Amino acid sequence: MPHDPHDLGPGARAFLAERHLATLTTLRPDGTPHVVPVGVTYDHDTATARVITSGTSAKAAHVRAGQRRVAVCSVDGRRWLTLEGTAVVRDDAESVADAVARYARRYRQPRENPLRVVLEISVDRVLGNA
Repeated sequence: MPHDPHDLGPGARAFLAERHLATLTTLRPDGTPHVVPVGVTYDHDTATARVITSGTSAKAAHVRAGQRRVAVCSVDGRRWLTLEGTAVVRDDAESVADAVARYARRYRQPRENPLRVVLEISVDRVLGNA
């Protein structure tokens, strides 16, 4: 069922704070889906999801090429949430450091990657049962 990305209930908020991996779906230039496992964080106040990745990754290339609609889906048994929105690639040090800190709080400190960028997703639709 759809949820307002700025007004998620306590179950959805808890789910997005627990350690769950997700899949990120981006679109290739030919429109076919590219689905990969990722860690994701969510800022309820701004309805922003963040995925850290290497700047040389296919997912970053798809977004840079203009395929900006993405979906991030986490599943845990019968509980699941999909965050849909529009992504941009941020490579400035402040945005990357912020995303890394958020990732470290939800998962663990990521390994060093001098090519790291963050896919910043403005979430406009949330589906799920959590």
